Amino acid sequence: MTAQNSAINRTAVAVDTGRPSVRRRGPGSGVVLAGLGVLAFSLTFPSTVWGLESFGPWSLVALRSVLAALIAGCALLAGRVPVPERRHWAGLAVVAGGVVVGFPLLTSLALRTSTSSHAAVVVGLLPLTTALLAALRTGSRAPRAFWAAALAGAAVVIVFTVQQSGGALSGGDLYLFGALLVCAAGYTEGGRLAGVMPGWQVIGWALVLALPLAVAGAVVALPLEPVHLTAHGIIGLVWVAAGSTFLGLYVWYRGMAEIGVPRASQLQLAQPLLTLVWSFLVLGEKVSGAAPIAAVAVLVCIAVTQRAGSSGTRRARADTPVRS
Repeated sequence: MTAQNSAINRTAVAVDTGRPSVRRRGPGSGVVLAGLGVLAFSLTFPSTVWGLESFGPWSLVALRSVLAALIAGCALLAGRVPVPERRHWAGLAVVAGGVVVGFPLLTSLALRTSTSSHAAVVVGLLPLTTALLAALRTGSRAPRAFWAAALAGAAVVIVFTVQQSGGALSGGDLYLFGALLVCAAGYTEGGRLAGVMPGWQVIGWALVLALPLAVAGAVVALPLEPVHLTAHGIIGLVWVAAGSTFLGLYVWYRGMAEIGVPRASQLQLAQPLLTLVWSFLVLGEKVSGAAPIAAVAVLVCIAVTQRAGSSGTRRARADTPVRS
């Protein structure tokens, strides 16, 4: 054993001491978990539209964060989960700012003027944005076929967006583009943290971290924004809090820990098209006849990214020397 290898091994032991290891089930399980997260996320925009029937955008975001944080706090207490190490709190703050506060707020503001289907296809650029930020943040390298398929999928989404909007972007698109950046940052950092702690703890602690801000926001926003309670509004609030924010992010981060951020992010290419289906079924929005064509093209891109990502992972493992 070389001195260099000994130093590396001692560092790994020091980092992992006293912390439960993250159990990895393999790529198949990770794809299923991340796919369940995408399914949950696909209902977010229609649920937000329902929630906006009863609450203003600021109130809705504050209340969804408070409810999700209470659920997460109860789960953390029930599991007697220890407080994360100090070195992880900066990453948890990025997750909280991106996926707990930033993305819900910016998309809620956008949905005041944009339809759920339009917002869905604009946010369809999220997979490519997440993969790019992940590559910059972690230095990971994916095969060229992966990036070619990812760019092709993003191109399909952009063309579909322009076709849906008649060749012009709406005012709410600025909010949506901002939501892309903050959410991708939160996904990237959360995916990294999910490699050292269970995914549900990542989102759980991020929600708890954001709780004081969410409570303050609710106290300020509720008196200023009108509240008209309806069945749709309450159902929408409950879903975006429990389904999208907690349960969806739980399986999502757990899946990212299994298959990596770039591969998991490409599964989200299916999210805009799923949201289009929900927008039609739940909200009664009109869906363009180009949707089935875009769906097939995007699913092909997903298949290529997953295959390319798997090949790249196997090659990386084969090239990694075994340390003794």
